Amino acid sequence: MTPQKQYYENAARTIIAALEKRQMEGFYCQDSASAVKKVLELVPEGSAVTWGGTMTMEEAGVMDALKAGNFRLIDRLSAKTPQEKKELYAQAVCADYFFMSTNAITLEGELVNVDGAGNRVACLCSGPDNVIVLAGMNKVVSTAEEGHSRARNIAAPKNTVRLNKNTPCFTKGKCFNCLSPECICSQIVVTRRSHIPGRIKVILIGEELGY
Repeated sequence: MTPQKQYYENAARTIIAALEKRQMEGFYCQDSASAVKKVLELVPEGSAVTWGGTMTMEEAGVMDALKAGNFRLIDRLSAKTPQEKKELYAQAVCADYFFMSTNAITLEGELVNVDGAGNRVACLCSGPDNVIVLAGMNKVVSTAEEGHSRARNIAAPKNTVRLNKNTPCFTKGKCFNCLSPECICSQIVVTRRSHIPGRIKVILIGEELGY
């Protein structure tokens, strides 16, 4: 085992123990293939499944696995009209499982997220029966403050490029605390515990995934 992999395992054990104290469940998977297997173990066939914007889910192969499986997928991007989009959002809030990544996770088990439209953090906070957070070990930070900085200065600039947003961080590569019309940093949420025991499940993956 490489020093990097050993560090990932050690850090994951620390995080999982901290999550348990916060009424969240944690799992560590050495690679994406193991993470896909864990997801399929956790989600019963026939479940209504949806997700927030997450590159981690795509890069790890979880999206492909869900699409190939026996699940009822609620995909807001499939909407063809504003009314259809509204109806899909309503269905998403009542889904059995909501998938997302996190902009950062602390060694103390806190989730740090900065969101644009707010649907991702809204479903994290309340709504779907279960939330599954997929996170590459590149998302690990020491404190919530570091997590906030990571979200604003690493995740947000990369996402503005992905989404082709006209923001200062798109061109400069770092946060300017802007209030521009296309800013994707509208909501900042730190999840320090799950109000419902076990509702939030975090799958840590021993790879660099997502932004």
